[in-house]
Amino acid sequence: MGRKLALLVGINYPGTKAELKGCHNDVDRMHQCLVDRFGFDEEDINVLVDRDSSGPQPTGANIRHALAKLVGDASPGDFLFFHYSGHGTRLPAETGQDDDTGYDECIVPSDMNLITDQDFRDLVMKVPDGCIFTIVSDSCHSGGLLDQAKEQIGNSYQTQSREPEERSESGSGFRSFLKETARDVFKTHIRHGKSQHGGEDQDESDEQPTGDGHTKNRSLPLSTLIEMLKDQTGKDDIEEGSIRLTLFNVFGEDSSPKIKKFMKVMLGKFHEGGSGEQGGVMGMVGALAHEFLKAKLEGNEEETFKPALEQNVDSVEEVYAGTKSWAPNNGILISGCQTSQTSADATTAQGSSFGALSNAIQTILADKHGKVTNKDLVMKARESLAKQGYKQQPGLYCSDENVHVAFIC
Repeated sequence: MGRKLALLVGINYPGTKAELKGCHNDVDRMHQCLVDRFGFDEEDINVLVDRDSSGPQPTGANIRHALAKLVGDASPGDFLFFHYSGHGTRLPAETGQDDDTGYDECIVPSDMNLITDQDFRDLVMKVPDGCIFTIVSDSCHSGGLLDQAKEQIGNSYQTQSREPEERSESGSGFRSFLKETARDVFKTHIRHGKSQHGGEDQDESDEQPTGDGHTKNRSLPLSTLIEMLKDQTGKDDIEEGSIRLTLFNVFGEDSSPKIKKFMKVMLGKFHEGGSGEQGGVMGMVGALAHEFLKAKLEGNEEETFKPALEQNVDSVEEVYAGTKSWAPNNGILISGCQTSQTSADATTAQGSSFGALSNAIQTILADKHGKVTNKDLVMKARESLAKQGYKQQPGLYCSDENVHVAFIC
């Protein structure tokens, strides 16, 4: 029997405008479940929460390092488990290319140093053969978090591109992005109507199940992400349309590998354009990005951009949002919702807080002491959440061979 190794991350963002209530409780309950039901040893469970400042915080760098260690320590036959409760977000395209029209689904660490879906795919590709790596993400837009894993239960991959008429009416991908951003900001304030995927936007009242409790969603709008980045960095010049540039500027070597690859591509475009030239892709990205890069290049270019320049990028398409690539076979993702949906952070009338998916999982496992397969768990979670009045639809993403294996181990 192989070892059982786990990383549990719960982020409530206390004291911020993005504060949640149930993520620490989700981790506490899953921690106890791993020990009591699945036989994990305490020393093999790593926990990152922002409950206080006394221990390691769930920053982007710390989560990446912990995930890398989880996978790096694994041997064939081991069972790996990662649980995340916190905000999710979606980054739209920013290269300025007309055919770059997808989204990067991300989880949101406590310092806003985003971890992308492609980062998770690259991580799972490093899992040794013979290991099973199960990921539970109780966050918004989590249906696409394991990039290109086969969808077994869900409808996230119907289409993630913008409407054809939008692309045709604008000669610039960046202008199209600005239009979409304006619409998203408008939706953030009114939170009503239909989403671009045909479903209703999930606001707090939409997600409220029956009862006297309170529910909010675990989605972080770009506008809120920007405000929180401003608060953390003291910078006032962070704007929509340059999120990836900002993340690289703030986090450098600790930023997402995909962010670093994006920066390498944009640096190449800058050099191709020549000094002061505003045409091409850089012109589409906008004057703010151009001035940011120019200021950096006038300093120590090699040192400043070393993390990006060291990346291997074969083509610009590699840094497109929602880049398509072959799927890893030994990763299993159980998502709190579909890519276009939000996941609920609920507080009961008695003051108990939890993620809707996390609570459903614990309830299902408590009611059934025998084997629960991945498919059984997701189908029962969907049924349970629907009965409670939630609109989110959990999903299962994995290879065919892992659909009917036991959840976790």
